[in-house]
Amino acid sequence: MRRWSHEHVKEVLPQVRERAVRLVQEHRGEYPSQWAEIDSGELECVTTAEAQRVKELEREVKQLRRANAILKLVSAFFAQRSSTAV
Repeated sequence: MRRWSHEHVKEVLPQVRERAVRLVQEHRGEYPSQWAEIDSGELECVTTAEAQRVKELEREVKQLRRANAILKLVSAFFAQRSSTAV
């Protein structure tokens, strides 16, 4: 987990606040209310838990692809072996 120093937070917060205000002002007319935009799901926010879950799933997919490749090789090996034994 990242630890933020008080000085860093004081530097970042105004930048984040300015960006948030700018984004709200730019898109204000696109929705009947500010809550409608949030509820529409069009905001591209990912929670820490979601980001962690995505990483876990990507890791799992990588492992499964490796296992699949190994199984294909073994299957081909035994298929070739059984065809020469007959």
